[in-house]
Amino acid sequence: MVYFSKKRINGREYLYAISSVRLGDGRVTKLTKRVEKTIVTPELQAYFDEKQKQLMQKESLGRYKTDFVFTRPQIEKVEATRSDYRRILRRLTRAQKKDLFDRFTANFTYESNALEGNSLTLKDVNMVLFENKVVEGGDLREVYETKNSREVVDLILANKFKMGEKDIIRMHRMLVKDMGIATGYKKIPNYLLGGRVRTTPPEQVGEEMKALLNWYESEKDMYPLKKAALFHGKFERIHPFDDGNGRVGRFLLNVILVNAGYAPLIIRKSQRVAYLNALEDFDGGYTTNLERFILDKYKNTF
Repeated sequence: MVYFSKKRINGREYLYAISSVRLGDGRVTKLTKRVEKTIVTPELQAYFDEKQKQLMQKESLGRYKTDFVFTRPQIEKVEATRSDYRRILRRLTRAQKKDLFDRFTANFTYESNALEGNSLTLKDVNMVLFENKVVEGGDLREVYETKNSREVVDLILANKFKMGEKDIIRMHRMLVKDMGIATGYKKIPNYLLGGRVRTTPPEQVGEEMKALLNWYESEKDMYPLKKAALFHGKFERIHPFDDGNGRVGRFLLNVILVNAGYAPLIIRKSQRVAYLNALEDFDGGYTTNLERFILDKYKNTF
C-alpha cells in the first residue's frame, strides 16, 4: 500500500510517496520517493515493487548462509518470486484470492494424495472439495482423505499451524480422520521405500521428534527453502506415525514456507520417482539432491 506525506525541508514543502515493507525478521522498513501528485501511477507502483524486491534480496543474502545449492543467484531468484507472490496477494480481491487458493488446494490435494496411490482424478477432487459430491464408485477412504486434506490446507494458508509437536500430531489426526488409521506416534515399526530406508523405532520417536524440532528452531541462519528440505528428509526418516507420514511431511514443507512468507509448493505424481530417489539419497547422507529437488519444485509451482 502506498500513501503520501509532506515534509518541510529548509523552509520548503515536499510531497513524498511512502510504502512499507515487512522483512523476514519481522522488521518493517519504509521506502520513499519524492513525487509531484498524490496519485499512485503504474510507474510509481513499479518503482516500489522493484525496490521491495531488491530490499528482500539484500535482507535474505545478509541474513542467511549461501552454499553450492542455495547460491547467491538462486536466493535472488527465489526472493524475486517471493516479492512477486506478496505483491499478487496484496492486489487480489477477496474473491480472487479465494479462487487462487481453491485452485492450489485442489491441485496440491490431488497430487499429494496421488503420490500415495489415491485413484481420484483432479476432476473428482474438485467435485469432492467444492461441490460436496460423492464420486460414483469411488473408495470412501479416498474421499475422506481428500476432504481432510482441504481442511489442513486451509489452515496452512491462513498461518494456523506452528512447527511444534502438538500441531504436527494435530495435523496427522486431521488428515486421517474417519480413515481407520491410528493417531499419535506409531506403536509398531514401519518402513520407507519398501524397507530400503530404516525408520526410527517406535520407542525412540518422541525423543527424535523433539530433537528434530530443536534442530529446526536452532537453525536461524539457514535459508528457509533449505531448512524446509532438510526438515522434510529428517521427518520422513523418522516416519513417526503408523500411516500418513508422506502426506504430513509434504504439508509440513508448506507450513515452513508459508509461515516464512513464501509461496507453497506442489510435488507432482509425475515426479514420484525423482522424489523417492532424493529421499533415498538423503538417507544415505547425500542431502543436496533433496535440496535441489525442493528448490526446483518451488520455482515450478510458482
